[in-house]
Amino acid sequence: MTNSNASLSKIRARAALALAAIGMTVLIAGCGSSGSSSTITIGNENSADNSLIKAGETKAATTPTTGPLSTEPTAATHTGPAPTKLETKDLIVGTGAEAKTGDSVSVNYVGALYSNGKVFDASWKRKEPFTFTLGKGQVIVGWEQGVPGMKVGGRRELIVPASLGYGAAGSPPTIPPNAPLVFVIDLLGT
Repeated sequence: MTNSNASLSKIRARAALALAAIGMTVLIAGCGSSGSSSTITIGNENSADNSLIKAGETKAATTPTTGPLSTEPTAATHTGPAPTKLETKDLIVGTGAEAKTGDSVSVNYVGALYSNGKVFDASWKRKEPFTFTLGKGQVIVGWEQGVPGMKVGGRRELIVPASLGYGAAGSPPTIPPNAPLVFVIDLLGT
């Protein structure tokens, strides 16, 4: 009977290990990321997961390869008179950290002329996100006012009047004097 109890104990131990393995597999599968989750699943990372992984290591972010920010946006064509004050519109509301003054932020963007929609610059073309510190005067005033409040994973359109852009001087040869601008900005990291 002792031998029988030992065999039964071994069978129970193996069964418990098998159940634990099955349970862990189900748990890991259930934690897989759908792109909007903050759960990190090792071996099945997506761009949102990678942002979370890198957050503790570096402030630099990379262009997402999946999800809503993985494709280059287009700047919408606008008609009518250009606005005289900054206009913002969230195209995708992010779920990550909120950008605030003093933060180093990493973005992808497309910039176009308001008058005809002609793209004058896009970080997407260079395949290199742009990083700057909010509140340090490293970007035009329209960005200084329009980026704070965005959340990582968000996409925002900014319509920037000339006075908050490049003003009377413009930025020849691509931006004429007194040109209102349209930017579509993806916030990749803070």
